[in-house]
Amino acid sequence: MNILGHPSLAWLPSALYFLFFWREIRVYVLNSQQNQDSPRVSPSSQWLLLPLLLLHGLILHESIFTAEGFIFGFAQALSMMSWIGVTFFWFESWYMPTRGIRAIVLLAAGFCSLLPVIFPGHVLSARAIDDPWFRAHFIVANIAYGLLSLAALHAILMHWQDRHLHMPTHDKTNSFFAKWGERLPPLMTMEHILFRILKVGFALLTLTVFSGVFFSQTLFGRALFWDHKTIFGILSWVMFAGLLVARWRIGLRGLTAIRWVLSSFVVLLLAYVGSRFVLEVLLQR
Repeated sequence: MNILGHPSLAWLPSALYFLFFWREIRVYVLNSQQNQDSPRVSPSSQWLLLPLLLLHGLILHESIFTAEGFIFGFAQALSMMSWIGVTFFWFESWYMPTRGIRAIVLLAAGFCSLLPVIFPGHVLSARAIDDPWFRAHFIVANIAYGLLSLAALHAILMHWQDRHLHMPTHDKTNSFFAKWGERLPPLMTMEHILFRILKVGFALLTLTVFSGVFFSQTLFGRALFWDHKTIFGILSWVMFAGLLVARWRIGLRGLTAIRWVLSSFVVLLLAYVGSRFVLEVLLQR
């Protein structure tokens, strides 16, 4: 892969994400010692992160849409999910207290953005990149994947935060991770952010499911392939729809909502990322 004339730059976003993560932890430790911590991210840190997001996005684009054709695999999917997650929180951090979540998202992005260097993927189609229907479907699908994966990470943090609230007081004072949990926004704010992510992600997932019909018709001459990706994709759409309806009708919340989010995401993950991991890593295809 050649990025801006330098074939080795694919690892750079990962290194910079880890650097930002280390900086977040360092700021947390220093502020904790001085009892001067703020839940909001500083504007200077926000603007420093923006060039990294642009670089990561450029590397993703040039590694997926290549001269050989459309290259995509589980590693590229996870890298794109992490990029969308960081981008979402970059916007969210301007007006929401997200400092505690930001460190976890940066850490995940550091690992995921390195995966395409190790697992470069395979050419899936030589002509798909020239089709505007495919590009539209691909962009919408991956934004949906990214937001819903972010919702799953958010749900895990909420579960951990709920346990943190019920910890004995002496455990909270002695544990580094328990102290870090105090930097997260209040649980009600976390829940509000979670369902905001879910609503946008579900809307885009809906577009993905229905645009996939037209995309399949354009490229393959068939309206729909009933393979595992289609079945798991539709099943996850039904599960996320049920979650949002339950939230609207009965005010679903708490651990039941968290478990529902995670179950729906696991099914969605099996639709593409899980199957590509099995093919590329376990079966070497």
